[in-house]
Amino acid sequence: MDYKHLADSAIKAKQNALAIYSNFYVGAAVLTNEGKVYTGCNVESSSYSLTICAERTAIFKAISEGEREFKAIAVAGDTEDFISPCGACRQVISDLCGEIDIILVSSSGDYIVKKTSELLPFAFGDKDLE
Repeated sequence: MDYKHLADSAIKAKQNALAIYSNFYVGAAVLTNEGKVYTGCNVESSSYSLTICAERTAIFKAISEGEREFKAIAVAGDTEDFISPCGACRQVISDLCGEIDIILVSSSGDYIVKKTSELLPFAFGDKDLE
């Protein structure tokens, strides 16, 4: 599937990042099963643990608007290689989005597509809480 539009949305969302400490700008765009796109960017705080990544911003924004079913998420940064979600974001994607396509976007706009389980094998989830 062609995810160029979703990758471009993540690149555009990166422009809104507030990366005043790390200078590491990231944008994300999550696609619902209904075709809606929600974007997010990273927002940093001087208390680093309160910082939020672009992926979680986009997912939480979509969920706050009532979305519950997702098809894909794109992540874009300023890295020459394909950027990948951090561990916390991988867990959130697994828990809240399930097995979806994860589009990893390089600074040149090229992208590759991976599945959630490829980035988080042996994921801990709700079944482990039973």
